[in-house]
Amino acid sequence: MSPSSTGRLTVVGLGPGNLAQITPEALAAVNAAEDFFGYIPYLDRLSLRPDQRRHASDNREEISRAEAALTLAASGGKVCVVSGGDPGVFAMAAAVCEAIENGPAEWRDIDFSVVPGVTAMLAVAARAGAPLGHDFCAISLSDNLKPWSVIEKRLVAAAEAGFVMAFYNPVSKARPHQLATAFDVLRAHLPGSVPVIFGRAAGRADERMRVVPLAEAQSDMADMSTCIIVGSVETRIIQREDQPSLVYSPRFSKRES
Repeated sequence: MSPSSTGRLTVVGLGPGNLAQITPEALAAVNAAEDFFGYIPYLDRLSLRPDQRRHASDNREEISRAEAALTLAASGGKVCVVSGGDPGVFAMAAAVCEAIENGPAEWRDIDFSVVPGVTAMLAVAARAGAPLGHDFCAISLSDNLKPWSVIEKRLVAAAEAGFVMAFYNPVSKARPHQLATAFDVLRAHLPGSVPVIFGRAAGRADERMRVVPLAEAQSDMADMSTCIIVGSVETRIIQREDQPSLVYSPRFSKRES
C-alpha cells in the first residue's frame, strides 16, 4: 500500500509476553507511533514515552477499538494497534481489516501495515521440542464468532487428515465445558496415546508446560493463558534422563491417504 498524507496505522504483535521475543521491527514501530490502542494487559507490556498516549479497552471491543484507531489515523495520527502474539492469528489485524472494508472511504487511504510477532503456538512448540515439524493447523475453540458445530467439524476433519492441532482460546468462565467436549471428539478419532501439550504463558515467569496423553487430557489443565498442541498419530516423545522430554513430529509421513 502506498503512503498516505492522512496518517499511519500499524498493527503490532508483541509476542507471547517475553520481552526478549519482541522483534526489532515491532520495537521500531512502537518507537515511531504516538497513540496506542489495545487490550489493557498488552498495553501494560509497553514502556511508553511521555509524548506517547495509550487508549486501553476491554478484550471484547476489537471492532470499536479498530474504528477508533482508524478514525485517529485518518485525521493524521501515527497510530499503533497492539496485539499479543502475532496480530494476524486470531487477533487485531483481521479486526482492523474488517473495519476498513466496512468503514468510510478515507480509511482505505491510510498508510496501513502489519508487523508480525511470535504467536503462542510457536512459543509453546519451541518449549516442547518440534511438535509442529510436519503439517499442522490452528483452531480457536471460542464459539463467540462461529457456531460450536463448525468447530466440531473442523476438529474431526483435522484429526482424520492427520494434522497436529494448536488450540487457541481453549476455555473461559463463559465456556468452561468446550475443551472437555473437544477432547471427547478427538478421542473418538485419535488413539489415546497421542501427546497433548498444555503450554501456559510460554516464555514468561509464570510459564507452565505439561505433556499428557490424549486419554488423560482434562479441561482443568488449561486456562485462557494456555495454548494447547494436540499431536498427530505420528508425533513422538523422546524421553531423556536428566532433561525434559522432547515432543516432535517427524518431517516425513508414513500415513496412507
